[in-house]
Amino acid sequence: MASPPKVQLSLALISLFFLSSAHVSVSTADVHDLLPLYNLPKGLLPREIKSYSHSNTDNSFTIELSSNPCYVKFNGQLVYYDKIIKGKLGQGKVTDVSGIQAKKLFIWVSVTGIDVDEKNDMIEFHVGALSQELPAKDFQDVHSCKAKGVREPFSFLEALI
Repeated sequence: MASPPKVQLSLALISLFFLSSAHVSVSTADVHDLLPLYNLPKGLLPREIKSYSHSNTDNSFTIELSSNPCYVKFNGQLVYYDKIIKGKLGQGKVTDVSGIQAKKLFIWVSVTGIDVDEKNDMIEFHVGALSQELPAKDFQDVHSCKAKGVREPFSFLEALI
């Protein structure tokens, strides 16, 4: 005899609760689909994702890329992704970012946070106390890593000092 519908529903909810409260490794096919659930564009991450994990308890994530080095150009802005990228997802933002750098003039700077500005259709990248906005449309498509970029170990200005 089958269980009444209430019992089946309760068991499903209990199972879902235990699964959602754990640190879950998710298949790489879904990694870009996770971002829109937090009002973030899929194209913030490159295509070459080897694996990732996401904690539903504090929304922290760790991503491992299958390609290294990984350079992507967005609207003329060169971005470097480390082999491991970490951060914390929030609605329309990513905080505590590590593993992403952007080239500003001759210097590579670490991205520490990302915010979506829906009103102006822009994505704001934080580098410490500074920030830069780029059009959100540049991040709608998922880009592939390029193996080459102009990534110096130190800037030209640093070499002169």
